Amino acid sequence: MTAPQIPNLFKVPELKEKILFTLLCLLVYRTGAHIATPGVNVQALADFLRNAGQGTLFSLYDLFAGGGFSRATVFALGIMPYISASIVFQLAGPVFPVIEKMQRDEEGRKKLTQWTRYLTVLLCLFQSYGFAIFTEQLPGAVAHAGWGFRFTTVLTLTTGGIFIMWLGEQITERGIGNGMSLLIFFSIIERIWPETLRTIEALRAGSLTLPVLLVVLVVMLCVVAGTVAVTVAARRIPIQIPRKVMGRGRIREGQKTFIPLRINSSGVMPIIFAQSLIIVPGTVATFSGVAWLKRFAEYFSVTSPWYVLSSAVLIVFFAYFYTSIIFNPVDLAENLKKQGGFIPGVKPGAATADYIEDVLTRITLPGALFLTVVAMLPIVVSNVLNMPFGFGGTALLIVVGVALDTVQQVQQHLLLRHYDGFMKEGRVKFRGRQRYM
Repeated sequence: MTAPQIPNLFKVPELKEKILFTLLCLLVYRTGAHIATPGVNVQALADFLRNAGQGTLFSLYDLFAGGGFSRATVFALGIMPYISASIVFQLAGPVFPVIEKMQRDEEGRKKLTQWTRYLTVLLCLFQSYGFAIFTEQLPGAVAHAGWGFRFTTVLTLTTGGIFIMWLGEQITERGIGNGMSLLIFFSIIERIWPETLRTIEALRAGSLTLPVLLVVLVVMLCVVAGTVAVTVAARRIPIQIPRKVMGRGRIREGQKTFIPLRINSSGVMPIIFAQSLIIVPGTVATFSGVAWLKRFAEYFSVTSPWYVLSSAVLIVFFAYFYTSIIFNPVDLAENLKKQGGFIPGVKPGAATADYIEDVLTRITLPGALFLTVVAMLPIVVSNVLNMPFGFGGTALLIVVGVALDTVQQVQQHLLLRHYDGFMKEGRVKFRGRQRYM
């Protein structure tokens, strides 16, 4: 985006209102992420998560909450209850035909959205109560433990979680970009400034040398460039739409289009699933106090080679698993057949479905391997260079993906109003839903 093109953002009244509304909602969100929950000693909770809490589910949760969990804010639950509820119904589609049918129908999708909200409330109640019990067990974290503190915490955090869900939906409807994704995006990039200060302090203290820092910056730049390239990369499957007689002798010309199968169809979900599973032993060991569990959990610490190996295997597995859940070649082949479209050289119907599935299986492997490299490279660099690395593969993929989606939406608004987009050469392509028309 060049300087002359920036004013174009505010030349379109509709786009200007959307951007200002989005910024206002994000300001409210980040303000609430710094208001502490009543009755909690924030310093005691932060000290625990900084020391014993590293490598547990709580550290992963705190990433998506933008540090709100470690600060015990009113938005400590973040957007994760809504994300979890959405994933539940998304994964339930292939298992339950009723839900799968509802996902294809407009009214059904509205009902599923309502069910997702109800499940979000239940998850907020459950997680907020768990947060209250968790903080009561920490030494010095709660001054007056008991049912009064638990009720106040459940009421505060549940209200905050529901408000965040509503805020995200408002951004999606009235703002620019996907509201839920933008909330996570700004929660992650807020850590840039603290991590920068930590790096400067490490340079001053001598624990970090300038050559090492330059190596890390070059690695980060290469990873970001690779992430952008793989995120927008897609395999084009050509589609031919035959000519049709429209009536009165008119003939509609045949069309040539394509199906863009993304190299990384599963996004960041394989890394999230893998990390959530692999840090379970550490979480259980931290709170159980059992000696053999703690010894077992050491094999899955971030500095262990077993952690890197098992994480890589799990990421590849979940990449294939999640892709098979969200993408159905049979449905796509049936839709093509109904509209008269076909892949040149491939018979319609089952043969088309098999062809698409074969292509998807082959392109998922490089996407899965790239996810593995992105997730493991910061850990390997941190272990080899003995330098704390504040941004893992999960955060990086989310930031890049959300940024590209938002840029594409803004660019579409500008191009529709005949203004120059963000990029005069090259477009952000193949983002969003898979489409063939």
